[in-house]
Amino acid sequence: MKVESLHIGTCSWKYPSWEGLVYSERKPANYLQEYSHHYNTVEVDQWFWSLFASDKLVLPKIEVVSEYAASVPENFTFCVKVPNSITLTHHYNKNKSDPLVLNPTFLSIELMERFLDSLQPMHHALGPLMFQFEYLNKQKMSGAVEFIDKLGRFIEQLPKGFTYCIESRNPNYLNAVYFDFLKSTGLHHVFLQGYYMPSIFDVYRKYREQIGQLAVIRLHGSDRKEIEKLVGDDWSQVVAPKDQDIKMLVRMLEDLKTQNVKLYLLVNNHFEGSAPRTISRIVEAMHYL
Repeated sequence: MKVESLHIGTCSWKYPSWEGLVYSERKPANYLQEYSHHYNTVEVDQWFWSLFASDKLVLPKIEVVSEYAASVPENFTFCVKVPNSITLTHHYNKNKSDPLVLNPTFLSIELMERFLDSLQPMHHALGPLMFQFEYLNKQKMSGAVEFIDKLGRFIEQLPKGFTYCIESRNPNYLNAVYFDFLKSTGLHHVFLQGYYMPSIFDVYRKYREQIGQLAVIRLHGSDRKEIEKLVGDDWSQVVAPKDQDIKMLVRMLEDLKTQNVKLYLLVNNHFEGSAPRTISRIVEAMHYL
């Protein structure tokens, strides 16, 4: 498999402990510019955190978007998480016993259009726009049928010309109906490895024939708190190697490429302890195919 055919990068990028791996110093003048010398895509998750209170909703600042767009070469692609002000059914509760408060902007087309407008300076470099939906219990969503129905009505109204991807954190939603829905509506699946979700390799084997022309794979990691205890704030070393996952991942990537599926692989520090180290391990494994 040719590594050049894969869009591969990390989840976020501003980590001083990547000095010597990605950056020439701990605080370079432009982290993203140096990052783009090594990788051809990145996950932007900072704009996901958008819904802070019923009267506080934050969208990207156009000057920040312009700065990011100007920092990368022409062949670079941004994978952007859609704000949680659009994907949350209810506001976050600090206390689980508190009553649920509906989010009035859940699946709001008007807000989505405002978000896309705020990204105007990087439209030429936009790749997957990822809708991340949290685990939806019965109080928030009756089930997969209601989820697909609401999502379907929202998708019909979305502006054309963008790549939309869905990440569901309800394992029981990942079934044949869901994958058929994605394929029929031109949506794409985000394979999430970790976060107590079923193995992406099992999901892929089961629904391989229903994958569309594009897929996103996020190597997230299963226990954030545990790995943070191991690394502190030093994300420069692999501390929890997942050799078997990497072998299976490379086979999955190869199989997806035989189907001419466009691939985006996004690696989180929490997967093994160091996203750049994990990427190097994946690339090395690819060369042995």
